[in-house]
Amino acid sequence: MTDQPENPAQASRKSWLLGGGLIAVGAIVVLVALAAEWNIDPTGLGKALRLTEISDPRQVELERGALREGVLTLNDGTFTPDPAKPSDQWVRELRPFESVEFKYTLTEGQPIQFRWVATGPLTYDMHAHPFDGGEELTESYGQDSAASMAGTYVPAFTGIHGWFWRNDSADNVTLTLDASGALTDSTIFEGSSSYKRQIAPAPAETPAPE
Repeated sequence: MTDQPENPAQASRKSWLLGGGLIAVGAIVVLVALAAEWNIDPTGLGKALRLTEISDPRQVELERGALREGVLTLNDGTFTPDPAKPSDQWVRELRPFESVEFKYTLTEGQPIQFRWVATGPLTYDMHAHPFDGGEELTESYGQDSAASMAGTYVPAFTGIHGWFWRNDSADNVTLTLDASGALTDSTIFEGSSSYKRQIAPAPAETPAPE
């Protein structure tokens, strides 16, 4: 028996289905790449597949932080240390495009007062993560660019809490952080390294000679 030649209409339909399938696959690949790499999600597919978390994990951290109430209360720049609690001051100069991360070890529910002031705007991210669960449970309470920030912070959990700063300018910027409260120690993260730092009160002012 000889094979019957394929009907031209059938061949055309197969080509059309194949072409349409390739276009659909290509469109899905593009949508996945946009969501995962650039956080562009016009159809909602990226959110459904949790791909936008890959492109911008900071957004997920902000969403977690936004669910908290009473964690961060900002003020107009006033810093009033508690004389009955430890106080700390840390000063750091950031070169152009240099960054640093500073974290306090804090206990859940134990508030601190803080203020940081810089000689120029810094890109910052105030965030924290618990010891139980680690960085995957990081929460962010503010991401912006500013030259100062002050207020009261009440830890939602026991862990490490603090700030990331980056100098995006072409000038050196000096950063001064003051804090007071249930402080135990701090950790500084620079690049791939980190080291512990002891709490150090601000130097006492030297009286002017009479």
